[in-house]
Amino acid sequence: MSGLADRHGNVTSTGSRAALEASENALWRMLSFYGTPLEDLDAAIAADPAWLLPRLMKAGFLLNLTEPSLVAEAVALLDAAEPLAANANERERGHLTALRRVERGDWQGASDGWGALVRAEPRDVLALQWALLFDFYRGDAEALRERVAAVLPAWSEADPLYPYVLGHHAFGLEESGRYAEAEAVGRRAVAGTARVPWAIHAVAHVMEMQGRHAEGSVWMAAWRPFWGVGNGFAAHLGWHEALFALEARDHAKALEVFDLYLKAEANEITLQRVDAASLLWRLALHGAEVGDRWQRLLAGWALADPAAAGISAFNDVHALIALLGARERDAAARWMSTSLGNAARGGAWNREVSRIVAAPLMQGLVAFADDRFADAVRLLQPLRGSAGARLGGSHAQRDVIDQTLLAAAARGGGAAAGRALLAERQRTRARAPLTEWWAQALDARGAP
Repeated sequence: MSGLADRHGNVTSTGSRAALEASENALWRMLSFYGTPLEDLDAAIAADPAWLLPRLMKAGFLLNLTEPSLVAEAVALLDAAEPLAANANERERGHLTALRRVERGDWQGASDGWGALVRAEPRDVLALQWALLFDFYRGDAEALRERVAAVLPAWSEADPLYPYVLGHHAFGLEESGRYAEAEAVGRRAVAGTARVPWAIHAVAHVMEMQGRHAEGSVWMAAWRPFWGVGNGFAAHLGWHEALFALEARDHAKALEVFDLYLKAEANEITLQRVDAASLLWRLALHGAEVGDRWQRLLAGWALADPAAAGISAFNDVHALIALLGARERDAAARWMSTSLGNAARGGAWNREVSRIVAAPLMQGLVAFADDRFADAVRLLQPLRGSAGARLGGSHAQRDVIDQTLLAAAARGGGAAAGRALLAERQRTRARAPLTEWWAQALDARGAP
């Protein structure tokens, strides 16, 4: 069925301009993180109840959060939307197919499905964003880079969403180690009037990976009006700001940022709690006192529900970190068993990554928490680099593995591993006070 074309030239199956306008507003919210798209999508559905795409966008928004408590609602939306597919066009039916793959846990298949849509319609920015999101969740840096590079020639700089496409391009370049290009593209994305938190984020990643902590702090402060208030990405960008404080060994500043953006009372979804757990773990590795923040974080995290485990290995590992940080050893053992068991019975992607990466990573984290530092080094060291990348997330997020490995080495788990990792860190973060602190920690423990 043919209908109106959206602002980017993609043909839809609606004849309602009101529905189309509301869906366009929702799409902008998905890209910019300003508010949630749900009210706009409800308006689109009300304006054209027979149009498939707004219902898919609503289900996809919920599924893409990897939030266990939202899965049932998302699946119900997909089930209700299914009969509308008969009157939808091929592109919109392709979105339905990809979302059904997400529902089944086939994250690779979903990325491939959206990738096919983008190749056919390079200005389908919804398909592009969702493909990139699951590339990110799977740690596929090459796909993050190449998907956007392939569609850029089809985009006009006059398109209001062009800066958001550039922001995605900047992040893919950064995750591929092409830092100069990534920073240039990210700065270009924010040079106009568009508010593009993802591009701010991409440049922050560059500065983190290059050890430019002082510059990074200035960067985040300068762009705070674009991300710090009323933006759904604020918790993660606050996490980045705290990382720059950690590199400077400014624990008070890092905790101040934590309490502003990542405190338990402000967390609404697992992805925010993951960042909170990661930051607290790093602070604890660095010798900071975090008070009762572990306990408050866990109080709002429904980890006693078995259904919360086994959807995302990345999320499951960070939940374990929170339990270990709070010294909840029995609960941590139950969580590890449940999450790995659920993953083994579940979809293909999470089953394999849980078996190959999450299981030894969890065992290594437990060994570290139990002061079995040699075991921690033995288990964690093989998970660096490409093996660990399968867990998903960014290089900066997975640095928690390296920092735990450094701490285990410094506490007697293996001098050679610690020295090799320190030398690597000194090549990229030589000016950071944290790097010098790690060197002193290794020396203090008598590592030759």
